[in-house]
Amino acid sequence: MSKMYSPESLSEIAGGDQEFMKIVAKTFLEEIPPDLTAMEEAIHNNNRELAYQFAHKMKPNLEMFGLNLQKDITTIESWTKTLRNKSTIEDNLSKVISTVEIVVVELKEDFNL
Repeated sequence: MSKMYSPESLSEIAGGDQEFMKIVAKTFLEEIPPDLTAMEEAIHNNNRELAYQFAHKMKPNLEMFGLNLQKDITTIESWTKTLRNKSTIEDNLSKVISTVEIVVVELKEDFNL
């Protein structure tokens, strides 16, 4: 069964070290969901600066896990520098949230976390 994240990408970064992969997965589970919630709240409250900080902070982790969300996170980052309505990034935010929710379940299962 295909994963939402890339086990190959994670293995490559960890040099194939299973224990290190587990540590990286655990760190993702500890940091990304709260950061995503904070980014979502910042967007909801139109706090563009805070939304940018969380989007920017999450970007390398999302990339490391091969989540194919670069376009969505970059779109959110770009939105923070404009006066456009937050409705213009709702689809991007929804995609990031739904993808991370699936990856959280997959990582918990794959690494017994």
